[in-house]
Amino acid sequence: MVASLPLYAHTSNNKLVIEGSTTVLPIAQAAAESFMDKTPGANIVVRGGGSGVGITSLIEGTCDIADSSRAIKDAELQKAAGKGHNVKAHVVAMDGIAVIVNPGNGLQALSRQQIKDIYTGKISNWKQLGLSDEQIVVVSRDTASGTYEAFGLLALDNQKVRRDALLQASNQAIASVVAKTGGAIGYVGMGYLGSSVKAVTVNGVAPTTKTVLSAKYPLSRPLYMYTNGEAKGLARDFIDYILSPEGQKLVEREGFVALK
Repeated sequence: MVASLPLYAHTSNNKLVIEGSTTVLPIAQAAAESFMDKTPGANIVVRGGGSGVGITSLIEGTCDIADSSRAIKDAELQKAAGKGHNVKAHVVAMDGIAVIVNPGNGLQALSRQQIKDIYTGKISNWKQLGLSDEQIVVVSRDTASGTYEAFGLLALDNQKVRRDALLQASNQAIASVVAKTGGAIGYVGMGYLGSSVKAVTVNGVAPTTKTVLSAKYPLSRPLYMYTNGEAKGLARDFIDYILSPEGQKLVEREGFVALK
């Protein structure tokens, strides 16, 4: 497929706008750069903003592909249908939502129940978990985030995050706050893990390629790209490229889990 990418230099359909999830953003950016290098004339614009922003833009017709780290909601599908759109989902990768703490924190493991208790306010001090007497600084994504929605479903049984949580607009922002704050806890997509933060196990399972693909990691999820109707033209070629062996290598390079 890669060797026969079409020429877009002399067509009016050479621009593609992709918007949405900051989790999917690194995958979309890497794939767009590689695709444009191989596809003369293709012009791909990639923006973040959150899954909800991307899906709204797709419904309103201001983007061609919506990146999302959660499944589209029934209300969003109904709104799209009201505008004559039949939204199609394309799973492009897998991910594990990693629960992270500052590297100086001695914590190594949490149960799903403990995570829920921290984020809903039942546990507010690290001493309740056998650590030092220090307030827990809870860091969360904002409500426009697909990761916020997925974490709420997978970890919190859809209960609300405590009111004093520090809400951040991106995965990178959460990682930065946790890296700088000794008592902080946060959650990010696997592609945002690095030496500045430490991922803890959840129910004794670490977020790895193997545990995500086997669904043994409790906070595993698919990552999506959505189109209005079946993807066509440049959008189809771009999604096909991400799903190709070369595209899936980019998924792995960005720290996420390729489809098998």
